[in-house]
Amino acid sequence: MFLLDIQRTLRGIDADIYVFHASDTAQEEQLLKQLWEEKPAEEPFLKESSFGQPWSKQLKGFFPQKGETLGVRMFQSICQVLEAGYESCVLIGTDVPELSREDLEAAFERLLDQDVVFGRTKDGGYYLIGMKQPVREAFGLSSYGHSAVLEQTVSRIEEAGFSVGFTGTREDMDVFEDLLGYLQRARSSKRLPTQYTFFYVLGLLRISVIIPIYQEEDTIRKMKRQLEEIQTTKEAFHEIIFVDGGSKDATLSLLGEEYPVLHCSKSRSLQMNLGAKESTGDILFFLHCDSLLPPFPKREILEVIAQNPVGCFGIRFPSRNILMHICSRLSNFRAEKRGLPFGDQGIFLERSLFFELGMFPELPIMEDYQFSLTLRAQKIPVRLTPHRLVTSGRRFPKGIIPKLLLMWKMYRLRAWYRQGVSVKKLADLYGDVR
Repeated sequence: MFLLDIQRTLRGIDADIYVFHASDTAQEEQLLKQLWEEKPAEEPFLKESSFGQPWSKQLKGFFPQKGETLGVRMFQSICQVLEAGYESCVLIGTDVPELSREDLEAAFERLLDQDVVFGRTKDGGYYLIGMKQPVREAFGLSSYGHSAVLEQTVSRIEEAGFSVGFTGTREDMDVFEDLLGYLQRARSSKRLPTQYTFFYVLGLLRISVIIPIYQEEDTIRKMKRQLEEIQTTKEAFHEIIFVDGGSKDATLSLLGEEYPVLHCSKSRSLQMNLGAKESTGDILFFLHCDSLLPPFPKREILEVIAQNPVGCFGIRFPSRNILMHICSRLSNFRAEKRGLPFGDQGIFLERSLFFELGMFPELPIMEDYQFSLTLRAQKIPVRLTPHRLVTSGRRFPKGIIPKLLLMWKMYRLRAWYRQGVSVKKLADLYGDVR
């Protein structure tokens, strides 16, 4: 993926291209040549319809790297190009998908009045080095995996009497966390979301589903059945974790042994936090047991995460009652426009962000509301998926008047919570209807 994006960046630039490879076999070398000599198939998500001028005008060949160490191999590569009669040469790595044409043009421009040019990486190294004549001092380090690589290299060059210039700073991709950082930066970029790397990183993200349960014998069969269907498709989640709060009914026996079950005292916040701590996914998806997911939930989650670190599903109720319809519309409006999703909407977010925010507050009720208030206070927006999940209306009594009274009661409880009324008192008023 990195090579494909670098290839797109280089097409059409006013410079010849030499590819120095370290292929171990003839088959690997042939695959590399096919990648660079043939125009890759255009993907539907790529907005660019042209890859620039044909490679025959730029690509000058493939050459094996020479030397035992990285420094020697880089030096020999630059020497070979400069010996071919070029006035200057810029060498780049292959793990910098954010490299731009402007970076390369700036490097050649700096070489008009500097002997050596570098493109810095934020970890203390460099992703680009250019020069007008071979400068051996630039490649004398014994290792290149530490944070002082650039500093030590520049010091050696300047001690030898050569001048040094710099282009912009970029991030290289060394570990998985670097890929997650790339994804975060892509959300505020127009160019990065068109890259092969962007969609590759999205495909690597692991989603952990965390489901708090308590006395769910009426809903657990449906939840288990839909999860079994999902896990047999490409929409399969990385892991599914149930956290039981001390069920005394048939919930656990009906759930069976197909999924891991954690145990703690009855408290939705404690249960969800425990599930998050024990999970291993990059995205945490908190799901209520009485929810019915739309057909492609994983895809919808990733589509939102591609744009924003937090999201949720809109909801609808399995009822034609006008009050239930109004309730779902208000819930979706509150989540999308006011940034206040509730737990029954299937909140999902980046794992790192969840723990940075302190997880769900350990409250008897309002844990999801307070978590949403924290998101809003941090100015972190919430995006909704295109399709809705179906949530049970079991907490709503029958009849129009009782439904209206419960909706008014919930509104007043949230208002009292914002006004600082004791959470214990609110929990007593709310009752055990969750």
